[in-house]
Amino acid sequence: MQKRNWLILGAIVAFIILLPLGWYFTSPLFINDTVDEAFPFEVPASADVAAMSQDERMALEAEFIATMPDATAVAQMPESQRMAVEKQVQDAAAVVMMDHEMDDTMPMAEAEWLLFASGSFTGADSFHQGSGTASIFQQGAESVVRLEDFDVTNGPDLHVILTKHPNPTASADIGEDYVDLGSLKGNIGNQNYEIPTDIDLSEYQSVVIYCVPFHVVFATATLTTS
Repeated sequence: MQKRNWLILGAIVAFIILLPLGWYFTSPLFINDTVDEAFPFEVPASADVAAMSQDERMALEAEFIATMPDATAVAQMPESQRMAVEKQVQDAAAVVMMDHEMDDTMPMAEAEWLLFASGSFTGADSFHQGSGTASIFQQGAESVVRLEDFDVTNGPDLHVILTKHPNPTASADIGEDYVDLGSLKGNIGNQNYEIPTDIDLSEYQSVVIYCVPFHVVFATATLTTS
């Protein structure tokens, strides 16, 4: 009888010791660890931004761009967090980012540039607007994308890309086989972008203004060959 009592007592002690250990090791499976960090940039009021000098506006925009997460950091975010940060960045960009105008001339060439394809820009949605034309010109082995009468909603880390989809509206349409021609030089004005010589232009059907970190389409020009 006494032995049985000792066994019962031992079982109770073991239960008391093992219960918190078991909870410690298994609780992460049942408890959500929610992270909701704010985008680390305080957006000033629109009226305050409008009252700033050009130098102050440029400094504010540079500060905003410096706080932008890069593509790697965005890719590691859970979808809900990525969407929240994207919304914060979009709202901040609408207040902070200035228009940047370019006026490139066509690059010098030994022979005449020949028009290969062209299309007109349309915005992706009510917020992301775009207008003007995108044209591909060829001269021998060289080719360029030229944007003319161009105007697009400004945003952070916008790139000019060629895609095989005729009218991409989302990252799923862009895919992974697009050609990145580099950062957008300005959101307004005429500008040129060199195309790598090893690209088969017949495979590409649109020029897209694309926010690389957040995989957001801003504007698309569907190309029609000449």
